[in-house]
Order: sequence, then C-alpha cells, then structure tokens
Amino acid sequence: MTSTAGELKIDQPGKNQRKLVGKVVSDKRAKTITVLVERRAKHELYGKIVAKSSKYHAHDEKGEYKLGDVVEIAESRPISKTKSWVVTRLVQKAEAV
Repeated sequence: MTSTAGELKIDQPGKNQRKLVGKVVSDKRAKTITVLVERRAKHELYGKIVAKSSKYHAHDEKGEYKLGDVVEIAESRPISKTKSWVVTRLVQKAEAV
C-alpha cells in the first residue's frame, strides 16, 4: 500500500479485499462518513430470516458523499482508532426532498 502526503491509495484491485455496500447515515465529521451496511441472515435456532446491520466509519478525503447516499467501501489499513475503511465509489445518489 502506498501513501503520500495526506493521500490514501488503495492497493492492487486484484488483491483479496473486502468490499461492502451501504447507506451513509452520518457525514458530520471531517473526512469521515458513517456507513450502515444491512444484511439478511437466518436465525440460528428459529430459522426466520432477520435483518442485521453494522456501522462502519469510512474515509472520505474530499467530503463529497452526503447523508442518504449509497456507497461502496473497501477495507484498508487502519487510518485511525475506529476507521479502517475507504469509500471507493458512489453507487446511488441520495434523493433530494
């Protein structure tokens, strides 16, 4: 992984790298967004399909992703105590209300 003066680059795309798609639920911090990733899983005992979710803090260098956007995030080296993900692309722009 190469990093130069404040710029964060993602290493080779062929590398085994976890990627997740989720919705931006917070963009209040500088260069950081919170992404809610929802998944559906079968309950171990009862067999019912239940929705489970996780929140990830992702690095957004330019601050271009806003509340409600659907984005793809990729795992990277630890950037801070809670941030180990980087936004790779915008999947869907939030609807203007």
